[in-house]
Amino acid sequence: MIAAAFVLLALAAQDEGFDKVEVASTKVAEGVYMLTGRGGNIGVSIGEDGVFLVDDQYAPLTTKIRAAVVSLTPQPIRFVLNTHWHGDHTGGNENLGKMGSVIVAHENVRKRMSVEQFIAAFNSKVPPSPKAALPVITFADSVTFHLNGDEIRSFHVPPAHTDGDAIVHFKKANVVHMGDCFFNGMYPFIDVDSGGSIEGVIAAADKVLGLVDMNTKIIPGHGPVADKAALQIYRDVLATIRDRVKPMVAAGKTLDEVKAAGPTKDFDAKWGGGFMKPDVWIGIVYQSLKGK
Repeated sequence: MIAAAFVLLALAAQDEGFDKVEVASTKVAEGVYMLTGRGGNIGVSIGEDGVFLVDDQYAPLTTKIRAAVVSLTPQPIRFVLNTHWHGDHTGGNENLGKMGSVIVAHENVRKRMSVEQFIAAFNSKVPPSPKAALPVITFADSVTFHLNGDEIRSFHVPPAHTDGDAIVHFKKANVVHMGDCFFNGMYPFIDVDSGGSIEGVIAAADKVLGLVDMNTKIIPGHGPVADKAALQIYRDVLATIRDRVKPMVAAGKTLDEVKAAGPTKDFDAKWGGGFMKPDVWIGIVYQSLKGK
């Protein structure tokens, strides 16, 4: 379901089948939930100060997402923070913005959403977003929200999944939302055309690993709720593959030669089951290490 949904990013959020999507909520910690439907996992903080959302999936799901929030609290959605610009995380911005939610993101998210983008991995052009969908508050390094008895800090990491990634740390609840810097249990999509890199994704994992403890709950962009141990495994798999491909790129090997060497073969059975199949994943790692 997650894999098939994420491919819709390349299809400019076509609405076929959205009526069949069910939005479900999972309690992650006291006052913090994860919503799943179609697209990136949504983080939710609830309390007396209102609702704080991390990402909002696709526009046709806004009504279902709001219903899921209402089932948790009658409070309004005051803030939506986008972890990056992709449509399966920002598609609901326009609807929620028109309803009064304040959209917040890293400054590169607004820049990319303001103009047409091209994602080579899907051979897809993404049109500029409507004005109402654009973040109205942007930050360069970090921003902190003092809401619902918690300190919610969102901080930018150097180019990883894209060049506008934000990690969200719910300090009191001991929860971290990593956006698409973390695909739990599957090879990740890295948007090299948007400034992403394999080195950056590994560095982002290292950053979060230094921030969390064994009790921290980690919400990935895709996949089930994780913990520090799961993030460490993910980081190590990516680093191992990087370390295998990097010397071949340095030696001038072609992409076909790198694929033939099978640098992911011992991981494919477990990690290649998502939409990012091994051949495509090797191509992204190769492109990232080789440079455009």
